[in-house]
Amino acid sequence: MVDVSHTIVTVPMETPNATKDVERFAFTERGPWVVDPDGMQWRRGIDELRARTRREGADLARPPTLPPAVRMLRTGVELGQAVALWQLLDRRKGDSESRAGISRRLRKAFERLGPTYIKLGQIVSAGEGIFPAELVEEFRLCRDEVPPEPWETVRTVVEQDLGGPLETVFSEFVTKPIAAASIAQVHAARLRTGEDVVVKVQRAAVAESVRLDLKAMAWVSPKLVGRIPVAALANPPAIVELFADTIVEELDFRLEAQNMLDIAQVLAETGQRSLVVPRPHPELVTRRVLVMERLHGHNFDDVEALKAAGVDMKAVIRAGMITTLEGSMLYGIFHGDLHAGNLFVDDDGRVALLDFGITGRLDEQRRLAFIRLLMGGVTNDIKGQLAAIRDLGALPRDTDLDAMIKDLGLDRPPVDPTKMSAEQLIGEIREIVKKLVEYGARLPKELMLFVKNLLFLDGAIAMHAPDLDLIAETFQVATYFATKHGERLAAETGTPGDVEINLDGFKASFGLDSDVESLTYADLQERRKIIRERFEAHRGGRRRRGRS
Repeated sequence: MVDVSHTIVTVPMETPNATKDVERFAFTERGPWVVDPDGMQWRRGIDELRARTRREGADLARPPTLPPAVRMLRTGVELGQAVALWQLLDRRKGDSESRAGISRRLRKAFERLGPTYIKLGQIVSAGEGIFPAELVEEFRLCRDEVPPEPWETVRTVVEQDLGGPLETVFSEFVTKPIAAASIAQVHAARLRTGEDVVVKVQRAAVAESVRLDLKAMAWVSPKLVGRIPVAALANPPAIVELFADTIVEELDFRLEAQNMLDIAQVLAETGQRSLVVPRPHPELVTRRVLVMERLHGHNFDDVEALKAAGVDMKAVIRAGMITTLEGSMLYGIFHGDLHAGNLFVDDDGRVALLDFGITGRLDEQRRLAFIRLLMGGVTNDIKGQLAAIRDLGALPRDTDLDAMIKDLGLDRPPVDPTKMSAEQLIGEIREIVKKLVEYGARLPKELMLFVKNLLFLDGAIAMHAPDLDLIAETFQVATYFATKHGERLAAETGTPGDVEINLDGFKASFGLDSDVESLTYADLQERRKIIRERFEAHRGGRRRRGRS
């Protein structure tokens, strides 16, 4: 077999003028080819393919009569072994070392269990400020540092899907991947026609293992409802449904390539040219292989390089927030898997958006409810927000919203959590969870991807812009939407066009009074630190009392 990790043939490339596709899509100004969607053979029947994939996901999310016993046994063994080794070797160490130990062992167990659990790890990795720091840091390795597939396996998949020897398509194919994640890995390559590309190759056995895991999760998830209050709120069956919707769709790269075109078109139509999408190849897209334009830039989490380049990261983060909001509110579509491994930033501050395997899509009814939810957040319309949350599926249709506002104390002045003891905080949280469960509250799957993106942006602010004033930033973003899209949003939701921005509710969500005018992210982190330390002291006191 020929080693294609070095250049076999070098063909000079003459970059065509890409003006036509740049008018319609948020691509680089000049690319290796011009995108003409009507001429792409792999797009034939793409809508039916998406519908068929969704039906399959729904089928896999239904609890089977019997679970896949062998897979469940292996899962139990792997996770049980991780916890047992932690208890034996790490648990008695200091709090930070103990958490680092269980995080490391769980991450390795997730990697051994394969794509579905690696995807869970990726979600955890976006939860900075929500999950323990050690857990978040460890699971960041699940983003693009998963052990890669052997080269021979990769080559076989590429040749099977492209229908011939690799050398007939590529003059160069680097055997070591640029990144390896749960579903696929990415290699740098050069086409025989001279274009530098990246090639996304699906893991050979991923489809079978994902389907087995989904069946196991679908069997277990209903049994968790009502047993643990937090599990009831998280809605385990909906989480399984989300995994089924997203992961099954990720198994067909033709859908991902179409997602690239859809997001690139939304960015162009909203004028957001600070983000660009790589062009998918007109012909080299199959179920398991996706060839696309190669883009370059600094890694999003390379803080020093971005500082040295003078990139305004506040503007980058603001663009990420605005484009997510515009896509979801105006078009019902947004990138559903933002994390540092999916973003490059060039010296001009332009962001290359990568990996479109997961894309959030809202139907028209939920899109309008989502608009009302966000508009209610910046006008302090508490009842309007609850009504929108209900319409998104988080509350039963017959929920008494006025009673809920009273029961949850949403009509009372905010309580500053930094001025409460750990016992008071725990009591307050338990009471809120109890009441939410009594009302039948659940987090709908349509919001999960959006929340995950918000968690990433939270971590991005902590990393790049800790001095960012969250109140001023929120006001600026709200003003942008009122100015640019106010008339359209008002017409679609039947609300007045001249709404007054009122961030009292936003401030109350942090336990702040309405007269507070500034809250930097560093301030927020300090408040979170105070709360964490109180919880740590509370747990430490309980352990000492238990031993005595």
